[in-house]
Amino acid sequence: MTMIGRRDFCRNGLALGALAALPLGISPASAEPKRGGTLVYATVSGPGTLDPHVSSSAVELEVIHNLFEGLVALDNQNATRPMLAAKATASDDARTYTFELRRGVKFHSGEEMTAADVKASLERYQRVSPNAKNLADVEAYEAPDPYTFIIRLKQPNVVLLDVLKTPIFPFMILPAAQKDKAAREIDVVGTGPFALSEWVKDSHLVIKRFDGYAPDTSAAGRDGYGGRKTVYLDAARYRFIPEATTRIAALQTGEVQLASTIPTELRGRVEERGDLAVRQVFPVGGTYIIVNSQYGLTANVLIRQALAAAIDIGEITDATGGINKANPWMSFPNTPYYLGETAPTPWYDQKDPAKAAELLKRAGYKNEKLIIETNSNYQWMRTTMLVVAEQLKAAGVNVDLKVVDWTTNAAHMQQGTGEWNLSTTLFGPDHILGPQQWRPMIYAFPSIKGNDALDGAYKEFFAAPDLDQRRAAWLKIQQQVLGNAYMIKIADSGRLAGYAKRLKNQSDYPGILQLWDLYLD
Repeated sequence: MTMIGRRDFCRNGLALGALAALPLGISPASAEPKRGGTLVYATVSGPGTLDPHVSSSAVELEVIHNLFEGLVALDNQNATRPMLAAKATASDDARTYTFELRRGVKFHSGEEMTAADVKASLERYQRVSPNAKNLADVEAYEAPDPYTFIIRLKQPNVVLLDVLKTPIFPFMILPAAQKDKAAREIDVVGTGPFALSEWVKDSHLVIKRFDGYAPDTSAAGRDGYGGRKTVYLDAARYRFIPEATTRIAALQTGEVQLASTIPTELRGRVEERGDLAVRQVFPVGGTYIIVNSQYGLTANVLIRQALAAAIDIGEITDATGGINKANPWMSFPNTPYYLGETAPTPWYDQKDPAKAAELLKRAGYKNEKLIIETNSNYQWMRTTMLVVAEQLKAAGVNVDLKVVDWTTNAAHMQQGTGEWNLSTTLFGPDHILGPQQWRPMIYAFPSIKGNDALDGAYKEFFAAPDLDQRRAAWLKIQQQVLGNAYMIKIADSGRLAGYAKRLKNQSDYPGILQLWDLYLD
């Protein structure tokens, strides 16, 4: 049996290289944090849901991660650390995982969290989540006492803890009473340091400090998504402002103290002010064209491969601006699953309209309409798809481009709904971690069904006892996903955010927005 405690919780997990930078602002070591006040945050869109089990959009997760917690979490090194679990034991055959829960953890309702809540949460997750496939090998969940939870597997899974720490489609713990709630219909009650206060869709959302919060006192301070979380703010107010210039104007007038998604060409408007600044974080994620494999033309692999052949990455990144770096793989350089020059990547940046036209001919394409969907909230997404539309037209594709709001666009990709063939999004930061975090997005966004080779490669991955074997399986996975053009990689990307310098103690950890430990001077 392998014991995984607070100091060495990642021993059975995949420990990645350091990606976090030093915190911005004045740290508590040099100035006493001030308690109180409301942080106003300007973001591009409101969430479509706050149900963590079905959420993968950043505008949902940047609220969810402040309201809910899971058994384990990512630390600053992207390794596994405890959150609601104090300790875990993995059996030698990697088929039984036992979690000792922290005591005294309260839900926002005031009830204590127990193993019954954990069991009910994972059972619900298996029923409603697009990521439920990652629990397909569970044989049984057991809660022998209020503070012990056991997962028994049908076959070995050496990366289960890495699976459970994913920040996207997160394995958050809900009260057991939520077990039978349908997707997107939960009561928003978690164990996190903030609780939901008010939510007016298409306008704003407010979360308030949860005074009953039970921090992880074994940690010296915050640590990635975990550690000791201290809340100094009374509340945080999310304002939904789609236009970048309006977000910047609100920052300049002092209406907001933090603004997301600052376009590169507009950063000067923030930095010209002595009381404002811009945070730059790289890498944050990878940008992709999503190809709907279950709708119309793009159900044909030759059509999908034709589209990939026409794409010129340089034209896209020149048009969108921002912080981008070419990378044909789905893992970042300097991470264990990055394959570098070990295998060819013929799917990437082909910029070959003649090849695209030939593949279209082989596919029997007869000028049917190809529907591109993008959104009005993210300028880089809209620009990306405008460029892609022109590239595809040059290869002989009849293109129809539709613009919707981001909430609709994201829901269509996540749920496989709507009438569209191509869209685009950014995945991150969870794909830094490897194939186990990628799995739900790979299947859900392009709506992959019935690919036995992909299913088999994932089965090999989860059963592989060492990293080299898992890397070999990850190569097969990428050959299926990118080679068959379910997704078309664009580039690795960073992000810019504007903030008032009076907002202190931010962290450059490249994760989803975390509001604990922040304070207003």
